[in-house]
Amino acid sequence: MALPGHPAGAGQAPGMAPASGRPRYFDGMDENRARRVVDALRERGINGHIARVGVGQFGVRVSLPGGREADWDTDGTAGLEAQVMRDGMLVGYVPKIEGSEDFTEQEVVDAIARADYDQPVAKLRARSPEPAAPLPIAGGVFRRFLDGFRYR
Repeated sequence: MALPGHPAGAGQAPGMAPASGRPRYFDGMDENRARRVVDALRERGINGHIARVGVGQFGVRVSLPGGREADWDTDGTAGLEAQVMRDGMLVGYVPKIEGSEDFTEQEVVDAIARADYDQPVAKLRARSPEPAAPLPIAGGVFRRFLDGFRYR
């Protein structure tokens, strides 16, 4: 039931399935989702890290050539988008990907892997590039110590 004066679905509780019946992935990126996405990116050879951008606010940071970094979903909104930064300055972005508020984690990983950052307004490639050699898991042996044993 929609709230008075709000569009249909605006009163829907976070995490509830949309009309399509698929579970919602995005109601903002939480720490555990970000960790799973980062781990999957690193398995594909993509240098991803958890981006801690505020109290309880997380996203995925991908290191790019030329000293650039792409910060994915750090604003807490539904949908997947990124800002490309170099030395603290915005040098490009990936506009919100249509339908990404209903993406599964694997679809999020695929979208991040397909992003082409060569232009200021990045686009998604038709196909994912071939996976590179896997990178070690961020944090290595001390990962659970550094993260305070908050997850399994």
